[in-house]
Amino acid sequence: MKTYYSVIIPVYNEENNLPELYRRLVAIFKSLDKPYEIVFVDDGSVDRSAKILARLARGNSRVKVITLSRNFGQQAAVTAGLENCSGEIITTMDADLQDPPELLPKLLSKIATGYDVVYGVSATRRDPPLRKFLFNSYYWLMERLSSYPLPQNVGIFAVMRRPIVETLLTLGERNRWLPALRSWVGFRQIGISYEKPARFSGRSPQTVGKLFKMGFDALFSFSYLPLRLATILGLIVTLLVFFVGLDVLYQKFVAHTAITGWSGPMLSIVIIGGAQLIILGIIGEYLGRIYDEVKRRPFYIISQKHGF
Repeated sequence: MKTYYSVIIPVYNEENNLPELYRRLVAIFKSLDKPYEIVFVDDGSVDRSAKILARLARGNSRVKVITLSRNFGQQAAVTAGLENCSGEIITTMDADLQDPPELLPKLLSKIATGYDVVYGVSATRRDPPLRKFLFNSYYWLMERLSSYPLPQNVGIFAVMRRPIVETLLTLGERNRWLPALRSWVGFRQIGISYEKPARFSGRSPQTVGKLFKMGFDALFSFSYLPLRLATILGLIVTLLVFFVGLDVLYQKFVAHTAITGWSGPMLSIVIIGGAQLIILGIIGEYLGRIYDEVKRRPFYIISQKHGF
């Protein structure tokens, strides 16, 4: 019988969450009474996650496991799942149970009314203050920098029809953030607000450093604003130095005031040098991403599969 529902779950060191997640997902899909598959993507876990997933796959033919050769990141893991699933209605969600499986029937009911994408919107986050501040700042910034509507407080938790997934998979950029790409492709979309619970167990694999990297990747991958800011900065510095130069000429030839010391020239040099370094850094960020794209390396490497 053809699979109707697919659930894609990236996994990185989630050994304590997997049994509970599996139990709750199976209970939900049994109540839906349609063929389903649960596709776990082990993103280079170093705990017992791989062994637990292999055991689940042996015990249930609906469970499929993709093991990546190393840690490629959440976005790559989700992409691997999307490229290897077979369902008509596809869900992506985290393994930490902050995306409640019990919310799936509500999302699926919206799909049944004709929507192509239904995504979860976190009304509240039960995260430490620093992480909450970083997430809120990130979404606030992206909403204002993006050239298309980008919902706030969204992640990978979403339900999509097969044609939308196939469209997403045609987008070949390496520096990807799936919520933004999902918004970019359009179609009929709607968000469902929910209370985001704390992690069921363990600590988030997304460190502050990884959050900053995700923010930079999204900023430079989905907005030209840094380049525009570099241009504006260059113009401001040029005008500033121009007016300083006019003042120097005025003091020397009109006011006949002797100009002594090096403070003026040194200040101009520091301002120009600082602006140049900032602009070069912005250009370097874009060039680095272009370099990643032109190498055409695979987005991920699969070491083994179970249940396929």
